[in-house]
Amino acid sequence: MSAQALAGSTALVTGAGNGLGRAISRRLAGAGARVVLVGRGASRLDELAREVGDRARVAVCDVSSEREVAALATSLATEEVSILVNNAGIPGPVKGLTDIDASEWDEVFAVNVRGPFLLCRAFLPAMVSRGAGSIINIASVTGKRPLPGRTPYAASKMALIGLTATLAWEVGPLGILVNSLSPGPVEGPRMTRNFALEAERTGVSVADAERAFVSRSALRRMVTEDEVADAVIAILDMPGMCGADIDLSAGMVAR
Repeated sequence: MSAQALAGSTALVTGAGNGLGRAISRRLAGAGARVVLVGRGASRLDELAREVGDRARVAVCDVSSEREVAALATSLATEEVSILVNNAGIPGPVKGLTDIDASEWDEVFAVNVRGPFLLCRAFLPAMVSRGAGSIINIASVTGKRPLPGRTPYAASKMALIGLTATLAWEVGPLGILVNSLSPGPVEGPRMTRNFALEAERTGVSVADAERAFVSRSALRRMVTEDEVADAVIAILDMPGMCGADIDLSAGMVAR
């Protein structure tokens, strides 16, 4: 689907209540799409819906729950969801692998990998029947480069990139575009939290932890939420793109 065709279309964005999901939802609504705002808490979704106006619909759902995702799909049976943005994700622990509890590992994979699987499984059949649709999975450059202390997150994002590439081959011939977008570090509370945990883990200052991280990028900065939202629109404007993983990292070397 091209960005020109966004007006009147319906996009579903997971993790819409915060950060990237919020920015992506705003951008899609601004381009004329109706947006289903999906998240685990109603208050921030309702706040965003009031800002977006009548183009927004709120749906509370834990994307890691098979039952809740099935209920979400049923509640949207009359909506033609033609764009699915799997943005919901959690950063997980910042510590060495041997210090990570199995429950922490499982929680990261439940949200970051199981969630996109469940959403794709729920909304693909209608896209296939129409012979059109676009799925964008929000991955991360951390899925393609070492980041000590973040093994669950890195492994989950690599899994999401693998899901994207394989699903593109499954449904591309049926008219469905499947791509992933891999941001580098994004300015905001999540990275502030990560820098603080990294500083605690390594014994450096928070400022030094941030400087060390952004020094790996050519632009020596993080990307912004709005830049990621703009990239989602750009992907939708490239109907020949399928099975791609796009880096948006201010020049951070991914491999």
